[in-house]
Amino acid sequence: MQTEALDLWIRNTSEVLTVEGTHREPAEVALTPRPAACVGLRQGRVAFVGREADLPKGALTDATEIIDAEGGFVGPGFVDPHTHLVFAGERSAEFDLRNQGATYLEIAKAGGGIVNTVGATRAASEEELARLALPRLERLLAQGVTTAEVKSGYGLSLEHELKMLRAVRRLGALSPLELVPTLLCAHAVPAEYQGRRGDYLDLCINEILPAVAREGLARFCDVFTEDSAFTVDESRRLLLAGKALGLTPRLHADQLTACGASALAAEVGASSADHLEQVTDEGVRALAAANVTAVLVPTSTLFLRMRPYAPGRKLRDAGVNIALGSNVNPGSSMTENLALVLGLACLENGLTAAEAYWAATRGAAQCLGLQRQGRLAVGDAGDLVVFGCRSYRHLPYHLGISHARVVVKSGRVVGRARMECCP
Repeated sequence: MQTEALDLWIRNTSEVLTVEGTHREPAEVALTPRPAACVGLRQGRVAFVGREADLPKGALTDATEIIDAEGGFVGPGFVDPHTHLVFAGERSAEFDLRNQGATYLEIAKAGGGIVNTVGATRAASEEELARLALPRLERLLAQGVTTAEVKSGYGLSLEHELKMLRAVRRLGALSPLELVPTLLCAHAVPAEYQGRRGDYLDLCINEILPAVAREGLARFCDVFTEDSAFTVDESRRLLLAGKALGLTPRLHADQLTACGASALAAEVGASSADHLEQVTDEGVRALAAANVTAVLVPTSTLFLRMRPYAPGRKLRDAGVNIALGSNVNPGSSMTENLALVLGLACLENGLTAAEAYWAATRGAAQCLGLQRQGRLAVGDAGDLVVFGCRSYRHLPYHLGISHARVVVKSGRVVGRARMECCP
């Protein structure tokens, strides 16, 4: 029987991380490193991982594209499970105010914060929102991100939340990245509903959620659970309503206060609880028992000049699956630098380099319900990165510097950077 030719062949690696383990194993084991292995892709999927000497005869032809890793390591494309990529406007003035001592909540009460971005986003068209987001997506791609979750949440009305999610869909057609849409209509109470919180919640539940479900515009339903945003009881109502319509719950949880959002995430069967800077020991135990992923976004903690960082070490030791996200957004994490996320996860969240790499690949993919992303077993999606360094340990150590030399999505090279291989 004739061997089918490979479309893409990657050789001369230091190692290939196939990331086939689980978060309950030591992370160094879960990354399942294959020293000096090669990777072959066919029809957008992984077709071979192993020694070059074991490649079947006839697998390489003149049509096979060959990439020399030049001694760098290869791993799955990064999965960013928490972004707010689609928005209009910017908030650099608020950044300056925070550096002069103003707090996030003080700025929000003065009319800034999320509501500031809502005005600019409402004024922009669907086409403009996609155009504005495309460079942000390209910067994520340059970091080695091949799949990204994208939230709404700056429309805060039926018309504009639908517009945002349609812009996400449009953006997906403009970029090679795979985008996973999330409805976040419960991000804040819009100005026109101030003093009528219940009415806005009714709008979310009775109009926005059903409309999004009918159009198939989102996979998840998220809520910002804080007493200053939506209470635990309000969040429960919305998330259960979304779940009944087929939208999997997620939460912005215990970021500013220990308000019980982690326990709610466990109660409603959420796929993730994100932020968790203020999570309690009881919250950690609840997340572990319910198998809810903890999505850590340390660049947000840094950007807001807050303490403490989320207790990544405690969460990992309790058996919680960890994911890492950029949280790129105009107010609390204006960065697409996933390399910095990896470094901060080690320096401030207490993760090891292997745990951080897991969290940015397989851990994040599992959070989004993606079975074939974030790892490189035969049959998995052909989403990978050839790095310009010999070990994953170099990524958080070389703080804030991207070492993604070649980025491959669905078996096709979608990004290249010129760099020498680091030690």
